[in-house]
Amino acid sequence: MVLLIAFVALSYSTAQGFTNLSDCLVTTDIGKFTYRVRDARLGNACGVVGGADHFKLDHVDSICNGRYSNLSEIRGLPLEEAEEKSLSVHVEVTQHTGGDSDKWLLHEVDADFRTYYGIPGKSYGPEKIEGQTILVDSAGGNDYRWLSGNKIIKIEYIDLQMTKSEPLEVVKAYLAKNPSTIAPFTLQELRNSANVTKWIKEEIDRRLWLCDKWNAQSQAGSVRQADLIYNLLRSMEVFLNYRQKYYGVAAKSDLEALFDYKQKNDVASIQTKLKEYKTWWAKHKDKRIRL
Repeated sequence: MVLLIAFVALSYSTAQGFTNLSDCLVTTDIGKFTYRVRDARLGNACGVVGGADHFKLDHVDSICNGRYSNLSEIRGLPLEEAEEKSLSVHVEVTQHTGGDSDKWLLHEVDADFRTYYGIPGKSYGPEKIEGQTILVDSAGGNDYRWLSGNKIIKIEYIDLQMTKSEPLEVVKAYLAKNPSTIAPFTLQELRNSANVTKWIKEEIDRRLWLCDKWNAQSQAGSVRQADLIYNLLRSMEVFLNYRQKYYGVAAKSDLEALFDYKQKNDVASIQTKLKEYKTWWAKHKDKRIRL
């Protein structure tokens, strides 16, 4: 499972939502896990949903990063044994303030646990901890995520051999600080065709919505034409690939046409295609798809 860390571009300037680390992090040791003061950071970024193309131009998201390790547990052990038992836990808490952008947060949070075409990964599913529902991916360690209102909490550690105990005391401490607002659901519900279909159609909706958001910013004079074209085509390509996969409409000629428009900086033709896709979707979104 690809982690979203690579997509998170942090800018540690003055944060707009959190004003100090204690707003977002547990700034004390948690059980056997030592809080790494020097590793804590506060800044502005959209966090794990950045890889899902979370729209961020109309707002500023605030983010905290912290780390905990079981130093007290392994201190004094022989080097090889200490390395085998060492566990470092990374925590990321993001405060989103995006208005209508935040309606997609849950969708964007679990997008990283799905294939490109929206199918839940084999190692991904819901778990209940302290009676609260969170999302967990267990590939090579655990990646725990949940929403608390418009905040996203992510806790992860790496354990490629899957031999170490889960840092549940850290997860529980953050659930106490930021209770999950995810409605309970089961693994069977996650994977049934009705819910998979719902997610796929919502991704198509979101991609066309993203195009509208970029167009609005362009009309307001807030983005360069090159950025507009790049971001429109990113979402339009997803739309075309999903339409081909689930509705059987060939994408090749449209993708070639869009590439040609990009080379010519032909915004007008791109916008014409976008209007065509939105009209098509309005007529077909309620139809059954082929999973």
